[in-house]
Amino acid sequence: MRAAMAKAEVGDDVYGEDPTTRVLEERVAGLFGHEAALFTPTGSLANVLAVRSLVGVGQEVLCEASAHIARAELGAHGAITGLTMRTWTHHRGQIDPAAIDAMFAPDPGPFFVQTKAISVENTHNFAGGAVLPIADLQALLRVGGADRHEDPPRRRPHLERARRDRHPAS
Repeated sequence: MRAAMAKAEVGDDVYGEDPTTRVLEERVAGLFGHEAALFTPTGSLANVLAVRSLVGVGQEVLCEASAHIARAELGAHGAITGLTMRTWTHHRGQIDPAAIDAMFAPDPGPFFVQTKAISVENTHNFAGGAVLPIADLQALLRVGGADRHEDPPRRRPHLERARRDRHPAS
């Protein structure tokens, strides 16, 4: 491995000059049907960037209390991006649609934090690898009621893509 690393062609990935990084990013972009991808050196950084792409400064993401993004990663989501989290609790890391619906605040007014995303972990790391039932994931489409938030079908592609990417045969 050391010999391969020593012989590898390298370059500055910031300027798109590292051929290995470029090939990896192009391959992943193709796999997910996107025009580009970004290599991150850690899963924590990837999680922070992914959540920040959906949730802005002073906005919130809802997640289960023992979710990886809430319990691990040294609080980077709040420290680096300025977003907040509110959590529901379930002993097996499961989705609680009633609790999520009660917390969901898409337009709470000028002095309150706006909910911009709901994060679920499947399989749930700190719940021993618990799997979230597809019916519970589908219930997230109804959180907030159609009169209180964006049209639910706008959220559907995220859930369907996650399901399709994990289980290509389904």
